[in-house]
Amino acid sequence: MAAAPANSNTVGVPIEIREIVPSRRQPTLAEDVRAGFAERPRSLPPKYFYDARGSELFDRICDTPEYYQTRTEDALLREAAAEILAAQRPDHIVELGSGTSRKTRRLLDACEPLSITPRYWPFDVCQEVVERAGRDLTASYPWLPVTGLVGDYLAGLGGLELPQGRCLYVFLGGTLGNFDTGESVAFLSELRERMSEGDGLLLGVDRVKDPAVLEAAYDDAQGITAAFNRNVLNVLNRELGADFPLEQFRHRAVYNAAEARVEMYLVAQAALEVPVERLGRSYRFEAGEALLTEISRKFTVDTLETELREAGLRVVTNHEPPDRYFSLVLARPD
Repeated sequence: MAAAPANSNTVGVPIEIREIVPSRRQPTLAEDVRAGFAERPRSLPPKYFYDARGSELFDRICDTPEYYQTRTEDALLREAAAEILAAQRPDHIVELGSGTSRKTRRLLDACEPLSITPRYWPFDVCQEVVERAGRDLTASYPWLPVTGLVGDYLAGLGGLELPQGRCLYVFLGGTLGNFDTGESVAFLSELRERMSEGDGLLLGVDRVKDPAVLEAAYDDAQGITAAFNRNVLNVLNRELGADFPLEQFRHRAVYNAAEARVEMYLVAQAALEVPVERLGRSYRFEAGEALLTEISRKFTVDTLETELREAGLRVVTNHEPPDRYFSLVLARPD
């Protein structure tokens, strides 16, 4: 793990940025398209949603009336942060997929009254976002040391080296649901291998509920989620020289009860032949053919505990709202 030159924030506290060297090679966009478009239904990994436009649209999704996840998790963090931190008393808080670290403030607000002053390690793929979040946080919390980690946590955690001390790993936003069951257990198992006996994992996951509520959360009345979904075609057009006509693809979100997951698709409205210049070929889409762009699994308490147990982790506390829409779980090595 190589350290980049330290940066300075507005209050003079240095923010160190470290690049995390991948432990394993990740497929390129071109490779993911070749593999995913060879399947039926065709599919793309959801990580390609988050270019600059996609990130902006996702922030807007989080503010829609239908998208309960962000505000429910934030409320749970506000209510439970002191209890979680008092139980864990971390020397380090490591957040995977930290983004703008907006929800992390709930944890940091609870630190000072408990005389806990951990180092914060935001881990994300975009260095600019990590640096900006670090500067904003240290301006708000002058006592807070920040070391930004830049890399793809899906490419392995072997390059993640932390000083001695108790760690609280943080993985919020229901992101675990974007993995299928096997991927989820493999990811949690890799994280468990890094954890010492006193470490903890703070995990936010969405729960099984009324399908109408779930489908509305992924198909808001304003059409922001539809624009977010179609934007992935802009990514393919820009990065691979493709010619996907966005207006010819309709957004669809359905709850698959058998798999306990929401599935997002882009559905061709007419028969299309789409050239992809950098792959040197075209792809034919029949009218009504669906491209799977995201899965979002939903958990019960039992299914979540089972996956954690298979990864060598046990639930210590489970915080949930009265409607049981969401779980904020503290887990430790079993």
